[in-house]
Amino acid sequence: MEKRAVIFVVLSVAVLIVFQYFFAPQPTEQGDSPKGVVSEPGQAPVPQSPEAQAPVPHAPEAVVQDVPVRSGDAEQLVTVETDLFRAVLSSRGGTVRSFVLKEYFDEAGQPLTLLEDSGMYRALSIGSDNDFSISNQNFQIEGADLNLKSPGRQGSVSFSLITDNYTIKRTYTFTGGTYGFDLTDRVEGLPGYRIALGTDLGIHDRKDRYAHVGPVVLVDAKRKQYTAGKLKKPKAVTGNIKWIALEDKYFFAALVPAGPMASADLWSYKDVPAVSLSGRPGEQSFYVYVGPKRRYELMDLDKGLEAIVDFGFFSMIAIPIFWLLKELFAITGNYGWSIILLTLIIRIPFLPLVSKSQRSMKKMQMVQPKVKDIRDKYKKNPEKMNAEVMALYKKYKVNPLGGCLPLLLQLPVFFALYKVLLAAIELRSAPWVFWIVDLSIKDPYYVLPLVMGVSMFFQMKMTPSAGDPKQQKIMQLMPVIFTFMFLWFPSGLVLYWLVNNMLAIGQQYYINKSMKDQSLEEV
Repeated sequence: MEKRAVIFVVLSVAVLIVFQYFFAPQPTEQGDSPKGVVSEPGQAPVPQSPEAQAPVPHAPEAVVQDVPVRSGDAEQLVTVETDLFRAVLSSRGGTVRSFVLKEYFDEAGQPLTLLEDSGMYRALSIGSDNDFSISNQNFQIEGADLNLKSPGRQGSVSFSLITDNYTIKRTYTFTGGTYGFDLTDRVEGLPGYRIALGTDLGIHDRKDRYAHVGPVVLVDAKRKQYTAGKLKKPKAVTGNIKWIALEDKYFFAALVPAGPMASADLWSYKDVPAVSLSGRPGEQSFYVYVGPKRRYELMDLDKGLEAIVDFGFFSMIAIPIFWLLKELFAITGNYGWSIILLTLIIRIPFLPLVSKSQRSMKKMQMVQPKVKDIRDKYKKNPEKMNAEVMALYKKYKVNPLGGCLPLLLQLPVFFALYKVLLAAIELRSAPWVFWIVDLSIKDPYYVLPLVMGVSMFFQMKMTPSAGDPKQQKIMQLMPVIFTFMFLWFPSGLVLYWLVNNMLAIGQQYYINKSMKDQSLEEV
């Protein structure tokens, strides 16, 4: 039975890896224009078929932004500098042109960019119905560069556009010490109002295949996420829309409306998904967040943005594990040591169950000679053989499934911790000791997975085996299989599994020693 238990664990972990590899949202690359759409430079794409010309309710058609600029319409930029980020605003549409975080760094050690240039759709561009060409108009700027490096210090910049048909005034209000800022649009004369989060704002890494990258909409308390593949046709989400966002694994940008909106509109252009909110002209106010996914800091904002941190199916287990990990970090100041302490604490509730399981497996081993005698005696009568074996198990109170239950109960904890270590930005670039400088990625030298494999080998050597020699040889492949799978796991997760193995070895050693001189009747 222990063979079945280990195989169950292997298959479960394998399912997790296969799911992440094949079903996790894939990164999208910009390609050619969608089929059925023809566009000329400086014009919006024109559908080729009459059917495609019909307007799609609450769903924008792709609009090319490279509209020729009139002579004298030179783009003007405003830089907003706080202690946490540097944002560049553009007079072109009153939009955000670039956004750089100061306290986070990329692989090259440079301040991390969450928007470079303007993206395929300008970030926070204003639209009317299915048209975002307003973002190409040159707005008048009221205000200058802002230096808000002191927490709590505020400053505003306004953009305005007046035409014969409509007027728009947009005001940004920034506050030092926070990743969020306020945005107010006053729109008169337009038949409709739409604000696009854009296509790139908030996204640093599009290539991470183990995390969702793209739009998210929170309706009531339900999180809905989308990829380009799901948006081949424009989609409108209605209901009590709390916010829309663009996310990657660790960072995101969100647009939180102050009042009700008609819909959240999602579409894809050149295989890049985009999202916007639709409402009525007049005055619309928003809270905009562009920064890291730090769950507890987001909870403090009281805007429901903590839902952007997605721990998956086992969230009910993952959230308290994450809380405990944070509390341990407050004590140790190191997430590696915090993971080790977390492993110890998580194992404590399982100690009696694991001990009972190990004793059951030891008893299974001790009863095997009698089982062999029964099988030899009744090898021509399978029904009688099975009945006698079960009677023997009942006599000595042996449970063939006793070794499986602890493993089954620990699997949800393993999966939950896997999601915590994979998704928590707190572990991004978090060092442990020596060469382990980032617990959120694989061990660069594969030392931890190899040591984990060795520990698993010794654990299996110490674990009582009730199988025949051929089965035992097959079981010896399990450490090799696990080691291979763990080579690409986050170092923090491998550290957890290694410490868990060491604790299991210690507990198994104690059980083996305490039962060494006992007979089957005494156990």
